[in-house]
Amino acid sequence: MLEGVEPSWLSILPAAVTIVLAFATRQVILALFAGVVCGGLVLAARTGDWEDLNIVSRFLLPAIGSASFAQILIIYLWCLGGLVGMWGATGGARHFAETVGGKIARGPKSALFFGWLVGVLFHQGGTVSTVLAGTTVKPVTDRYRVSHEELSYVVDSTASPIATLIPFNAWPLYVAGLVAGTIPLIPTEQRAYEFFIGSIPYNFYALLAVLSTLLFALGWLPWIGARMQRARIRSRETGALDAPEAEPMLASEAPASSDAVGGAPAYSPSLADFVVPIGVLLSIAIVPYVVYGAFRINEAFLSAVLSAMLVARLRGMRLRRIMTAFVHGCQSMTIGAIVLALAVTLKEVAGALDTAGFVVTLVGDAVPFVALPALLGLICMIIAFSTGTSWGTYAVVFPIAMPLAYALNPDPTFVSVCFGTVLGGAVFGDQCSPISDTTILSSMFTGCDLMDHVRTQLPIALVAAVLGIALSTLIAASL
Repeated sequence: MLEGVEPSWLSILPAAVTIVLAFATRQVILALFAGVVCGGLVLAARTGDWEDLNIVSRFLLPAIGSASFAQILIIYLWCLGGLVGMWGATGGARHFAETVGGKIARGPKSALFFGWLVGVLFHQGGTVSTVLAGTTVKPVTDRYRVSHEELSYVVDSTASPIATLIPFNAWPLYVAGLVAGTIPLIPTEQRAYEFFIGSIPYNFYALLAVLSTLLFALGWLPWIGARMQRARIRSRETGALDAPEAEPMLASEAPASSDAVGGAPAYSPSLADFVVPIGVLLSIAIVPYVVYGAFRINEAFLSAVLSAMLVARLRGMRLRRIMTAFVHGCQSMTIGAIVLALAVTLKEVAGALDTAGFVVTLVGDAVPFVALPALLGLICMIIAFSTGTSWGTYAVVFPIAMPLAYALNPDPTFVSVCFGTVLGGAVFGDQCSPISDTTILSSMFTGCDLMDHVRTQLPIALVAAVLGIALSTLIAASL
């Protein structure tokens, strides 16, 4: 054990090391690895068991051997990677973007608006929205010299925020399971679901984030930050969609839309190459949820990539070319897989050190009820930013926040304000964290350097977060 140092304070050190190194070095893999190593040191210092220094057996293997990471790897990386590979080979996504987006986009502003609209339509949240929106919109915005920093912000800021505002996805059910029975106002999961919907008007960060993104796309947002402004000027004036030192995780150019292997005839793209897989994905994801309350996202993605292969085969693409496109798409996810593996490992570190629990306990129960929404929002922002997960933050904060809010002021409106602040605060932290899967994938699928995305997005999102907390405090003070 380290002498003279309270171990609980050290629980925030791995996350702090990761965040600082990510910003300082722009090397996210190095930053994540350093955070994991730091976690081993802190845990060993706390327990006195130097076996905890073995980060492979203590953190890495449990994290990447978990069912949650297997889902990320197989569904979000391999299925999505394979689907993107198929769209690259068939030209389906580009054809859809040119056909549909071409009717909307006439310049940079309307192209970004098309991106905002697609993000709202694909409102399943998180990785689903970021990948689908980024893949669909990028060909259109590239044509009109929209910087990848701008596009990645629009894609990221219409992913998780919109999922907490349009409740036709898994988010309300997940949160309902966390808060049901915690206070008399929410005795059952059904009532918790209704409470979620009733609290949407008080989810100020999500509302402001979606509105800010719309104004940004239309060019009406009065302040976008110096870095974003430079990116906008650079792309419009020079056509450089990335900064000179940028290192995107995913290659900008997709595989050629051709079957011209060994002299084979070219493959002619059609709307079916994109619409059928997307229709299958959304139908399997949404219909069972609406009808039976069952969420089938895993089956949806697997069916989508299989349907993309089937459509390509029926339209004449050779089986060998189909499998090559699928494998190429999976290979393009290698760097993302490494980053996400280290990210979930860091979450394992945070769990072992009880990082989130420690931050929550700092609030205690001796706070003025007027200040509680702001404090809950700030705590959620810090936890989600440090751990890269909004759902993980919800799991820790909601069971504590609801009884605390009810104890200080049982007024349903006040509890709803606190509820909405927790929803929005965690989304902000998740959206802006460089170790969040949504941040990583939104930058990956828009062709943007990860840290360029984080640096340009953060100032705009931070303004929305501050305004959201201020509104929550004003509502609380009026009660």
